[in-house]
Amino acid sequence: MRRLFSTFARGWPGAGLLLLRSVVGIALIERAVAKLNGSPSFELSALCVLAIALALLLLAGLWTPVAGPLVVVLELSRIPWDRGALSTHVFMGAIAAALALLGPGFWSVDHRIYGWKRIDPPTGNS
Repeated sequence: MRRLFSTFARGWPGAGLLLLRSVVGIALIERAVAKLNGSPSFELSALCVLAIALALLLLAGLWTPVAGPLVVVLELSRIPWDRGALSTHVFMGAIAAALALLGPGFWSVDHRIYGWKRIDPPTGNS
């Protein structure tokens, strides 16, 4: 993961990435739950469960380089079934692609797991 992102954005850029991840994650969950409440078919239910799982990954900032492109594919695959919301699908896919390219930011599980670590050597004084 460290090879994908030389740094995890801190400060305001990191807060911006957190905001983007939150907006996409919450919107994906909201839309998926709304679709699940309307007695969907098995295929639509599977897509909704996948959308919720990907949204949770984005919210946590976990496996963002994998979850982002999968959200793009998911959003583009939903266009034929939901033609009325073409701009919404394109918008969500574009933000997910940007997140995959930019990284999850400082406030993410990816940073906690794969970010640079500081190692303090022992001082030798006992």
